Amino acid sequence: MPDLVITLSADQAGPERVDKALAAAAPAEASLSRSRLGRLIAQGLVAGPAGVLTDANTRAVPGEYRITLGAPQPIDARPQAIALAIPYEDEDLIVVDKPAGMVVHPAPGTPDGTLVNALLAHAAGSLSGIGGAARPGIVHRIDKDTSGLLVVAKTDRAHQALARQFADHSAARRYLALAHGVIDPADPRLRGVPGVSFEPGGVLKLATLLGRHPTDRQRQAVSLGRGRHAVTRATMRESFGAPPAAMLVECRLETGRTHQIRVHLAHCGLGLIGDPVYGGARRASARALGHAAAAVQAFPRQALHAAHLGFAHPGDGRWLAFDSPLPADMAGLLAMLRGTAAPDPR
Repeated sequence: MPDLVITLSADQAGPERVDKALAAAAPAEASLSRSRLGRLIAQGLVAGPAGVLTDANTRAVPGEYRITLGAPQPIDARPQAIALAIPYEDEDLIVVDKPAGMVVHPAPGTPDGTLVNALLAHAAGSLSGIGGAARPGIVHRIDKDTSGLLVVAKTDRAHQALARQFADHSAARRYLALAHGVIDPADPRLRGVPGVSFEPGGVLKLATLLGRHPTDRQRQAVSLGRGRHAVTRATMRESFGAPPAAMLVECRLETGRTHQIRVHLAHCGLGLIGDPVYGGARRASARALGHAAAAVQAFPRQALHAAHLGFAHPGDGRWLAFDSPLPADMAGLLAMLRGTAAPDPR
Protein backbone atom coordinates (compact mmCIF):
# COMPACT_ATOMS: atom_id res chain seq x y z
CA MET A 1 0.00 0.00 0.00
CA PRO A 2 1.48 3.43 -0.94
CA ASP A 3 2.68 5.64 1.90
CA LEU A 4 0.90 8.87 2.78
CA VAL A 5 3.14 11.95 2.70
CA ILE A 6 2.25 15.08 4.69
CA THR A 7 4.35 18.23 4.62
CA LEU A 8 3.99 20.46 7.68
CA SER A 9 4.62 24.17 7.35
CA ALA A 10 6.06 26.18 10.23
CA ASP A 11 2.55 27.44 11.07
CA GLN A 12 1.12 23.92 11.08
CA ALA A 13 3.91 22.55 13.25
CA GLY A 14 3.94 25.44 15.73
CA PRO A 15 4.34 24.21 19.32
CA GLU A 16 2.09 21.19 18.72
CA ARG A 17 2.67 17.52 19.49
CA VAL A 18 3.45 15.65 16.30
CA ASP A 19 0.34 13.44 16.48
CA LYS A 20 -1.91 16.47 16.88
CA ALA A 21 -0.21 18.44 14.09
CA LEU A 22 -0.33 15.53 11.64
CA ALA A 23 -3.97 14.73 12.45
CA ALA A 24 -4.91 18.37 11.78
CA ALA A 25 -2.96 18.51 8.50
CA ALA A 26 -4.01 15.12 7.11
CA PRO A 27 -6.75 15.06 4.47
CA ALA A 28 -10.07 14.03 5.97
CA GLU A 29 -10.24 11.15 3.49
CA ALA A 30 -7.23 9.49 5.15
CA SER A 31 -9.19 8.99 8.41
CA LEU A 32 -6.09 9.72 10.50
CA SER A 33 -7.21 10.44 14.05
CA ARG A 34 -4.70 11.23 16.78
CA SER A 35 -5.28 7.81 18.33
CA ARG A 36 -4.61 6.06 15.02
CA LEU A 37 -1.48 8.14 14.46
CA GLY A 38 -0.34 7.27 17.98
CA ARG A 39 -0.62 3.57 17.17
CA LEU A 40 1.26 4.02 13.88
CA ILE A 41 4.03 5.97 15.63
CA ALA A 42 4.31 3.27 18.31
CA GLN A 43 4.73 0.71 15.52
CA GLY A 44 7.54 2.74 13.91
CA LEU A 45 5.44 3.52 10.82
CA VAL A 46 5.82 7.33 10.83
CA ALA A 47 9.06 9.00 9.72
CA GLY A 48 9.74 12.73 9.97
CA PRO A 49 12.56 15.06 8.92
CA ALA A 50 14.83 13.57 11.62
CA GLY A 51 13.95 9.94 10.99
CA VAL A 52 11.49 7.39 12.40
CA LEU A 53 9.32 8.72 15.22
CA THR A 54 8.99 6.74 18.41
CA ASP A 55 6.89 9.02 20.64
CA ALA A 56 3.60 10.74 19.80
CA ASN A 57 4.46 13.42 22.39
CA THR A 58 7.40 14.59 20.27
CA ARG A 59 7.12 18.24 19.25
CA ALA A 60 6.32 18.67 15.56
CA VAL A 61 8.84 20.38 13.30
CA PRO A 62 8.32 21.67 9.77
CA GLY A 63 9.09 19.26 6.96
CA GLU A 64 7.99 16.05 5.27
CA TYR A 65 6.42 13.16 7.17
CA ARG A 66 5.93 9.74 5.59
CA ILE A 67 3.22 7.53 7.09
CA THR A 68 3.03 3.82 6.29
CA LEU A 69 -0.62 2.98 6.77
CA GLY A 70 -0.17 -0.78 6.80
CA ALA A 71 -2.64 -3.45 5.85
CA PRO A 72 -6.30 -2.68 6.51
CA GLN A 73 -7.81 -4.20 9.63
CA PRO A 74 -10.62 -6.74 9.38
CA ILE A 75 -13.99 -5.06 9.53
CA ASP A 76 -16.89 -5.83 11.81
CA ALA A 77 -19.59 -4.59 9.44
CA ARG A 78 -21.70 -7.25 7.76
CA PRO A 79 -22.93 -7.14 4.16
CA GLN A 80 -26.57 -6.11 3.82
CA ALA A 81 -28.65 -6.19 0.66
CA ILE A 82 -29.67 -2.52 0.65
CA ALA A 83 -30.69 -0.95 -2.65
CA LEU A 84 -28.31 1.75 -3.90
CA ALA A 85 -28.60 4.34 -6.66
CA ILE A 86 -25.38 3.91 -8.67
CA PRO A 87 -24.90 6.34 -11.60
CA TYR A 88 -21.54 4.77 -12.55
CA GLU A 89 -19.36 1.77 -11.73
CA ASP A 90 -16.27 0.11 -13.17
CA GLU A 91 -13.42 -2.07 -11.90
CA ASP A 92 -11.85 0.87 -10.01
CA LEU A 93 -14.69 2.79 -8.41
CA ILE A 94 -18.39 3.23 -7.70
CA VAL A 95 -20.30 6.50 -7.76
CA VAL A 96 -23.25 6.42 -5.35
CA ASP A 97 -26.19 8.82 -5.07
CA LYS A 98 -26.84 8.55 -1.33
CA PRO A 99 -30.32 9.20 0.05
CA ALA A 100 -30.84 11.46 3.05
CA GLY A 101 -31.01 9.45 6.26
CA MET A 102 -28.32 6.91 5.34
CA VAL A 103 -25.18 6.92 7.49
CA VAL A 104 -21.99 6.43 5.47
CA HIS A 105 -20.13 4.06 7.80
CA PRO A 106 -20.91 2.13 10.98
CA ALA A 107 -20.44 3.92 14.29
CA PRO A 108 -21.64 3.50 17.86
CA GLY A 109 -25.42 3.63 17.74
CA THR A 110 -25.50 2.84 14.01
CA PRO A 111 -23.92 -0.61 13.61
CA ASP A 112 -25.74 -1.50 10.39
CA GLY A 113 -27.97 -0.16 7.65
CA THR A 114 -25.12 2.08 6.49
CA LEU A 115 -23.64 2.73 3.08
CA VAL A 116 -20.68 0.53 4.00
CA ASN A 117 -23.01 -2.38 4.81
CA ALA A 118 -24.71 -1.93 1.44
CA LEU A 119 -21.37 -1.66 -0.41
CA LEU A 120 -20.02 -4.83 1.20
CA ALA A 121 -22.97 -6.72 -0.24
CA HIS A 122 -22.92 -4.95 -3.61
CA ALA A 123 -19.16 -5.20 -4.24
CA ALA A 124 -18.70 -8.62 -2.61
CA GLY A 125 -15.38 -7.69 -0.97
CA SER A 126 -13.97 -5.62 -3.85
CA LEU A 127 -13.37 -2.42 -1.87
CA SER A 128 -10.19 -0.63 -0.86
CA GLY A 129 -9.11 -0.81 2.78
CA ILE A 130 -7.10 2.39 3.14
CA GLY A 131 -9.76 4.08 5.22
CA GLY A 132 -9.33 1.64 8.11
CA ALA A 133 -11.51 -0.93 9.79
CA ALA A 134 -14.92 0.68 9.51
CA ARG A 135 -14.58 2.57 6.22
CA PRO A 136 -13.79 0.18 3.34
CA GLY A 137 -13.68 2.07 0.06
CA ILE A 138 -14.81 5.38 1.54
CA VAL A 139 -12.81 8.20 -0.07
CA HIS A 140 -14.92 11.08 1.27
CA ARG A 141 -18.11 11.42 3.28
CA ILE A 142 -21.33 13.37 3.45
CA ASP A 143 -23.50 13.70 6.53
CA LYS A 144 -26.30 11.27 7.32
CA ASP A 145 -29.04 13.79 6.52
CA THR A 146 -27.30 15.24 3.46
CA SER A 147 -28.21 13.60 0.17
CA GLY A 148 -26.22 13.25 -3.03
CA LEU A 149 -23.10 12.04 -4.77
CA LEU A 150 -19.95 10.44 -3.45
CA VAL A 151 -17.29 8.17 -4.95
CA VAL A 152 -16.14 4.86 -3.46
CA ALA A 153 -12.84 3.15 -4.34
CA LYS A 154 -12.64 -0.54 -5.16
CA THR A 155 -8.83 -0.75 -5.09
CA ASP A 156 -6.12 0.77 -2.91
CA ARG A 157 -4.53 2.34 -6.00
CA ALA A 158 -7.79 4.04 -6.93
CA HIS A 159 -8.32 5.15 -3.33
CA GLN A 160 -4.92 6.85 -3.14
CA ALA A 161 -5.41 8.57 -6.50
CA LEU A 162 -8.88 9.82 -5.62
CA ALA A 163 -7.83 10.91 -2.12
CA ARG A 164 -5.03 13.00 -3.65
CA GLN A 165 -7.57 14.84 -5.81
CA PHE A 166 -9.69 15.70 -2.80
CA ALA A 167 -6.58 16.76 -0.87
CA ASP A 168 -5.23 19.01 -3.65
CA HIS A 169 -8.72 20.40 -4.44
CA SER A 170 -8.72 19.22 -8.07
CA ALA A 171 -11.92 17.21 -7.57
CA ALA A 172 -15.07 19.26 -8.22
CA ARG A 173 -17.87 19.32 -5.66
CA ARG A 174 -20.94 21.51 -5.79
CA TYR A 175 -23.82 21.45 -3.33
CA LEU A 176 -27.28 22.95 -3.49
CA ALA A 177 -28.86 24.19 -0.28
CA LEU A 178 -31.94 26.05 0.92
CA ALA A 179 -31.02 28.58 3.57
CA HIS A 180 -32.45 31.32 5.76
CA GLY A 181 -31.46 34.81 4.66
CA VAL A 182 -29.94 36.00 1.40
CA ILE A 183 -26.46 36.85 0.10
CA ASP A 184 -26.21 40.58 -0.49
CA PRO A 185 -22.74 42.04 -1.16
CA ALA A 186 -24.04 45.41 0.01
CA ASP A 187 -25.07 44.05 3.42
CA PRO A 188 -22.68 45.66 5.96
CA ARG A 189 -23.51 42.99 8.55
CA LEU A 190 -22.34 40.27 6.17
CA ARG A 191 -19.18 42.13 5.20
CA GLY A 192 -18.29 42.50 8.86
CA VAL A 193 -18.23 38.76 9.57
CA PRO A 194 -14.67 37.44 10.14
CA GLY A 195 -13.48 35.33 7.20
CA VAL A 196 -16.04 36.73 4.74
CA SER A 197 -15.13 38.39 1.45
CA PHE A 198 -16.79 38.78 -1.94
CA GLU A 199 -15.54 37.75 -5.37
CA PRO A 200 -16.81 38.89 -8.79
CA GLY A 201 -20.36 37.88 -9.56
CA GLY A 202 -21.53 38.28 -5.97
CA VAL A 203 -19.77 35.09 -4.85
CA LEU A 204 -19.51 34.89 -1.08
CA LYS A 205 -16.13 33.47 -0.02
CA LEU A 206 -15.70 32.05 3.48
CA ALA A 207 -12.13 31.30 4.52
CA THR A 208 -11.68 30.34 8.18
CA LEU A 209 -10.23 27.76 10.50
CA LEU A 210 -12.63 25.01 11.58
CA GLY A 211 -12.25 22.87 14.68
CA ARG A 212 -14.17 21.16 17.46
CA HIS A 213 -16.65 23.35 19.30
CA PRO A 214 -15.08 24.33 22.65
CA THR A 215 -18.00 22.99 24.73
CA ASP A 216 -19.81 20.51 22.45
CA ARG A 217 -17.55 17.81 21.00
CA GLN A 218 -20.24 16.69 18.56
CA ARG A 219 -20.19 20.06 16.78
CA GLN A 220 -17.71 21.96 14.65
CA ALA A 221 -17.10 25.69 14.95
CA VAL A 222 -15.20 28.52 13.31
CA SER A 223 -11.98 28.97 15.28
CA LEU A 224 -9.96 32.12 15.70
CA GLY A 225 -6.97 30.14 16.95
CA ARG A 226 -6.00 26.69 15.71
CA GLY A 227 -7.95 24.44 13.39
CA ARG A 228 -8.12 23.18 9.85
CA HIS A 229 -8.12 25.67 6.99
CA ALA A 230 -11.52 25.64 5.27
CA VAL A 231 -12.76 27.52 2.20
CA THR A 232 -16.32 27.60 0.88
CA ARG A 233 -17.71 29.71 -1.98
CA ALA A 234 -21.45 30.36 -2.03
CA THR A 235 -23.54 31.83 -4.86
CA MET A 236 -27.20 32.71 -4.43
CA ARG A 237 -29.24 31.24 -7.30
CA GLU A 238 -32.74 32.36 -6.26
CA SER A 239 -34.25 34.38 -3.42
CA PHE A 240 -37.68 33.95 -1.88
CA GLY A 241 -40.06 36.12 0.11
CA ALA A 242 -41.03 39.76 0.22
CA PRO A 243 -38.70 41.09 1.45
CA PRO A 244 -36.28 38.31 0.43
CA ALA A 245 -35.90 36.01 3.43
CA ALA A 246 -34.65 32.67 2.09
CA MET A 247 -32.57 31.43 -0.82
CA LEU A 248 -31.43 28.59 -3.03
CA VAL A 249 -27.64 28.70 -2.78
CA GLU A 250 -24.90 26.81 -4.63
CA CYS A 251 -21.82 26.01 -2.55
CA ARG A 252 -18.46 24.99 -3.95
CA LEU A 253 -15.96 23.33 -1.65
CA GLU A 254 -12.27 24.10 -1.90
CA THR A 255 -11.64 22.00 1.21
CA GLY A 256 -13.77 19.24 2.68
CA ARG A 257 -14.00 19.58 6.46
CA THR A 258 -16.63 18.00 8.68
CA HIS A 259 -19.93 19.95 8.47
CA GLN A 260 -18.09 22.65 6.51
CA ILE A 261 -20.99 24.16 4.55
CA ARG A 262 -23.36 24.00 7.50
CA VAL A 263 -20.88 25.71 9.85
CA HIS A 264 -19.72 28.32 7.34
CA LEU A 265 -23.20 29.47 6.35
CA ALA A 266 -24.35 29.54 9.97
CA HIS A 267 -21.23 31.56 10.83
CA CYS A 268 -22.48 34.41 8.66
CA GLY A 269 -26.13 34.12 9.72
CA LEU A 270 -27.33 32.05 6.76
CA GLY A 271 -28.16 28.76 8.48
CA LEU A 272 -29.61 25.93 6.43
CA ILE A 273 -33.34 25.33 6.54
CA GLY A 274 -34.04 22.26 8.68
CA ASP A 275 -30.57 22.10 10.25
CA PRO A 276 -31.16 21.10 13.89
CA VAL A 277 -27.55 21.75 14.94
CA TYR A 278 -26.38 24.85 13.09
CA GLY A 279 -29.65 26.39 11.84
CA GLY A 280 -29.27 29.24 14.30
CA ALA A 281 -31.66 31.86 15.56
CA ARG A 282 -31.91 33.89 12.34
CA ARG A 283 -34.84 32.39 10.46
CA ALA A 284 -37.02 33.53 7.61
CA SER A 285 -40.14 35.26 8.91
CA ALA A 286 -43.55 33.69 8.37
CA ARG A 287 -44.82 37.01 7.00
CA ALA A 288 -42.11 37.11 4.32
CA LEU A 289 -42.68 33.54 3.13
CA GLY A 290 -46.45 33.37 3.34
CA HIS A 291 -47.88 29.91 2.64
CA ALA A 292 -44.37 28.37 2.45
CA ALA A 293 -43.47 29.37 6.02
CA ALA A 294 -45.01 26.29 7.65
CA ALA A 295 -43.18 23.94 5.26
CA VAL A 296 -39.89 25.72 5.97
CA GLN A 297 -40.45 25.43 9.71
CA ALA A 298 -41.34 21.72 9.47
CA PHE A 299 -38.58 20.61 7.07
CA PRO A 300 -37.08 17.55 8.83
CA ARG A 301 -33.42 17.70 7.82
CA GLN A 302 -30.72 20.12 6.73
CA ALA A 303 -31.71 21.12 3.19
CA LEU A 304 -28.36 20.20 1.64
CA HIS A 305 -27.70 18.08 -1.46
CA ALA A 306 -24.38 17.05 -3.07
CA ALA A 307 -25.51 17.86 -6.60
CA HIS A 308 -22.30 17.66 -8.66
CA LEU A 309 -19.17 15.54 -8.46
CA GLY A 310 -16.24 15.56 -10.89
CA PHE A 311 -12.82 13.90 -10.82
CA ALA A 312 -10.11 12.40 -13.01
CA HIS A 313 -10.45 8.65 -13.36
CA PRO A 314 -7.68 7.03 -11.29
CA GLY A 315 -6.95 4.55 -14.08
CA ASP A 316 -6.88 6.43 -17.39
CA GLY A 317 -7.13 10.06 -16.27
CA ARG A 318 -10.33 10.90 -18.19
CA TRP A 319 -12.56 13.44 -16.50
CA LEU A 320 -15.78 12.03 -15.07
CA ALA A 321 -18.62 14.32 -14.01
CA PHE A 322 -21.98 13.48 -12.47
CA ASP A 323 -25.06 15.49 -11.57
CA SER A 324 -27.85 14.52 -9.21
CA PRO A 325 -31.26 16.21 -9.26
CA LEU A 326 -32.73 17.52 -6.04
CA PRO A 327 -34.44 14.77 -4.05
CA ALA A 328 -38.22 14.91 -3.72
CA ASP A 329 -38.31 16.59 -0.30
CA MET A 330 -36.05 19.49 -1.31
CA ALA A 331 -37.70 19.79 -4.74
CA GLY A 332 -41.11 20.04 -3.07
CA LEU A 333 -39.94 22.71 -0.64
CA LEU A 334 -38.29 24.64 -3.48
CA ALA A 335 -41.55 24.59 -5.45
CA MET A 336 -43.40 26.04 -2.46
CA LEU A 337 -40.75 28.72 -1.98
CA ARG A 338 -40.93 29.66 -5.66
CA GLY A 339 -44.52 30.64 -5.04
CA THR A 340 -43.11 33.42 -2.86
CA ALA A 341 -40.10 34.29 -5.04
CA ALA A 342 -38.91 37.87 -4.85
CA PRO A 343 -38.70 39.75 -8.17
CA ASP A 344 -35.23 39.74 -9.76
CA PRO A 345 -34.06 43.37 -9.59
CA ARG A 346 -31.73 42.99 -12.56
